[in-house]
Amino acid sequence: MSKNTKDAVEDKDYSLERVPATARKGFWPMFFIMLGFTFFSASMSVGAKLGIGLNLQGFIWAVLIGSIVLGAYTGVLGYIGSHTGMSLDLLAQHSFGKKGSYLPSALISFTQIGWFGVGAAMFAIPAAEVLHVSPVVLVVIAGVCMTLSAYRGIEGLEIVSYISVPLIAVLGIYSMSLAIGQGGGLEAVFAKSQGTLTIAGGAGLVIGSFVSGGTATPNFTRYAKTNKIAIITTVIAFFVGNSLMFAFGATGGAFTGKDDIFYVMIAQGLTVPALIALGANIWTTNDNALYTSGLGLSNITKIRKKPMVVIAGVIGTVLSIWLYNNFVGWLNFLNAALPPVGALISLDFFLHKSDYESGAEAKKEVKWGSVIGVICGALAGNLIPGGIASINAMVVSVICYFVIGAIAKDGEVSDKVFS
Repeated sequence: MSKNTKDAVEDKDYSLERVPATARKGFWPMFFIMLGFTFFSASMSVGAKLGIGLNLQGFIWAVLIGSIVLGAYTGVLGYIGSHTGMSLDLLAQHSFGKKGSYLPSALISFTQIGWFGVGAAMFAIPAAEVLHVSPVVLVVIAGVCMTLSAYRGIEGLEIVSYISVPLIAVLGIYSMSLAIGQGGGLEAVFAKSQGTLTIAGGAGLVIGSFVSGGTATPNFTRYAKTNKIAIITTVIAFFVGNSLMFAFGATGGAFTGKDDIFYVMIAQGLTVPALIALGANIWTTNDNALYTSGLGLSNITKIRKKPMVVIAGVIGTVLSIWLYNNFVGWLNFLNAALPPVGALISLDFFLHKSDYESGAEAKKEVKWGSVIGVICGALAGNLIPGGIASINAMVVSVICYFVIGAIAKDGEVSDKVFS
């Protein structure tokens, strides 16, 4: 047995290959994995901002519009992942070319490592204030624990999700009930809103809160036994699960006037439960971030995912507090580059479906329509005033895909360039 063959056999994460039918999972494991993916503390903080800035009717419309867009976007990607058994990075090899796929892999790996560091600090800094310890100590402990569970792969994600999803659901429902009860009813709570947001602005916050993470949906749905399971669990997670996160945050935010969910819960007298549940919640999201970054780095280096997860975890942990204080603006810039990746993978899949279904490797080295489309889309998402940044980015990227693709003869550059 050759070394390459042995590595392929031992790679239980299927970093560089399709997930076989024997490794696929049923509804409930996929349901908890996807809910764990979307039960994100930052979404509750966005919900708190919505609660402060919108009245009840405006909040409902903003979440409804944003969730429909998110559900449609991730539902399509979820279907593609399940149908092909391929990760985002393997899909990108077909839609961007084998070497062109390094761009989306680098973007999503870099972004997810950044959010891993930010997430660890989101827990460690306020927890350190409550526990009167150094945040560095908590960052290291959190980083090591999260990296170890992500190292286990999809099984680790499943176990952590089984624990964290019920915890955050119970705490969120209790926090929301407390705010409604003490505030004199739901309408009375939202009547305290400062009215600083429009419905369009609120919908933009909803979409922007998770559209970049949602791009990685195929990394998880490739394990679904059927396309139906993939679509249902994804849509429920992003439409229902994510909406619950906004509702939990909005009611507490509108009631207390605070836009950080941790401090909302402290104001409600829920300090210890908040530490436990938010810590578990950030753990699941950070595990997903490390898992995704590991797959992206594996595509670039051709090294199995597990060593890449360790490297990503070490980088994110070491830079965590710096990332939290200095990097969020840059990460938001990168976030605008990820929706075009998902849009172009989806478009290319439906235009060249047989190429993805054949089981053959990608033939082209670079598809310039896709590569340039992502670059132009990222710029458009950050520079075009008005509208929703992620939608602007996707529209521009699709236009570039067709225009540049036609000029470059179906987006292909000659293999001789790379010989």
